[in-house]
Amino acid sequence: MIKKPITIQIPSGLEARPVALLVQVASQYESDIHVECGDKKVNAKSIMGMMTLGLVAGENVNVIVEGSDEQEAMNNIEKYLSSK
Repeated sequence: MIKKPITIQIPSGLEARPVALLVQVASQYESDIHVECGDKKVNAKSIMGMMTLGLVAGENVNVIVEGSDEQEAMNNIEKYLSSK
């Protein structure tokens, strides 16, 4: 299991389109991928779950990845969330 704090740097935050793209990235991997913000923890492969977080640019989240391809999954999730 890998747990890593990441600051969201997507200028528009995670509104509908960026969330859909994040779910696409997460869905490429077999690993379980979750995003934690405050007391909420949601499956990163769920569009509706991710939308409930209402994340904005500059917000800090914890990404938790567990599974056979966890390192590659974490690298690509971090790269996506840190992209400007």
